[in-house]
Amino acid sequence: MAVVEAEKAVRARRKLTNRLIAEHEAERLAPFFEDDAKLIAGDGSLILGARAIVKAFTGQFADPDFVAYRRDTEAVELDEAGERAAESGRWAALSKSGEGPSGRYLAVWRQTRGQWRLESELFVTLKT
Repeated sequence: MAVVEAEKAVRARRKLTNRLIAEHEAERLAPFFEDDAKLIAGDGSLILGARAIVKAFTGQFADPDFVAYRRDTEAVELDEAGERAAESGRWAALSKSGEGPSGRYLAVWRQTRGQWRLESELFVTLKT
């Protein structure tokens, strides 16, 4: 896959995950994660596995004040083999009372089963 197409695909997948989070569709997020995905949340906690990540989203969606997470992609870099990509950007938590914590993120995408899927994500809270 050419670099430009891979970057477009990763950016499109991110936009779709943002939309699913805004729609509180936790189960529909599962296919975006590798089964053994790792997520380090903004508070430093570690969530292991796609099922656990989806469960964490389900819990957040139950909070009546929670609106969404916004992740704004700034850069996507592809590895030499064209099978992994590093996405970096800014994130923010949105609630009914306004913008909450925010910071930077790095996501690792891997192309498997014909789709770009999240292998790991690291969120760093810079503003609380």
